Amino acid sequence: MRPFLTATWRYLLMLNYEVDPAVLRPLVPRGTELDAWQGHTFASMVGFRFLDTRVRGLAVPFHRDFDEVNLRFYVRRQGPEGWRRGVVFVREIVPKLAIATVARVLYNEPYAAHPMRHTVDMDGADRGTPGHVAYAWKSHGRWHQLSARTLGSPAESTPGSQEEFITEHYWGYTAQRDGGCAEYRVEHPRWTVWRAQETAFDCDVARFYGPAFAECLQATPHSAFVATGSEVSVFPGSRLPPPSSP
Repeated sequence: MRPFLTATWRYLLMLNYEVDPAVLRPLVPRGTELDAWQGHTFASMVGFRFLDTRVRGLAVPFHRDFDEVNLRFYVRRQGPEGWRRGVVFVREIVPKLAIATVARVLYNEPYAAHPMRHTVDMDGADRGTPGHVAYAWKSHGRWHQLSARTLGSPAESTPGSQEEFITEHYWGYTAQRDGGCAEYRVEHPRWTVWRAQETAFDCDVARFYGPAFAECLQATPHSAFVATGSEVSVFPGSRLPPPSSP
């Protein structure tokens, strides 16, 4: 199967917050279940550069390079080969209205379009020089932002670590308007990550993500890191079969 979308994702800033499972359960798509790491359930604020974007091999003028910020959490589903670990998006922010509209209308993805800006100062970060990454968007008359500085050089995540749990997902799940669920595969090599320090998240969480997320997202992140990123392929989605009757 040929990918539906290809791109390069770079400098993925991930602020990871422990969340009461009761907050996330109403958002879990049918056919999947919440995934946890060592008994902890997480949601992540993620900002990154979306570069050289192509849809079925074609570049759309003025829509190749842009920022994205999303709030996501983690689910799993039993597939023929074992557990498929994936992500579900609560909201995805991009600066391009056309991208947000197509994603909402055709795929029911929770996209929104807002003015965005970024700071990526990573010269020498591969060699351990501290880097700085920040992603911001404007909504309700103010700028919201997540940012961090990197510490040390990037390294592969240790098997079983929280870094591996957060970064190594190769499936996406989206609830559909009729109550069903779409599943799609994401392909990329294993990423290296920098540890992050001096993190900040300045956002009107209750207004933008809802009161249920206000307490957890206004707390100190449980962890934070920056992933190097890579070329990424997203394959066409398919509908999950309905759950078996008891």
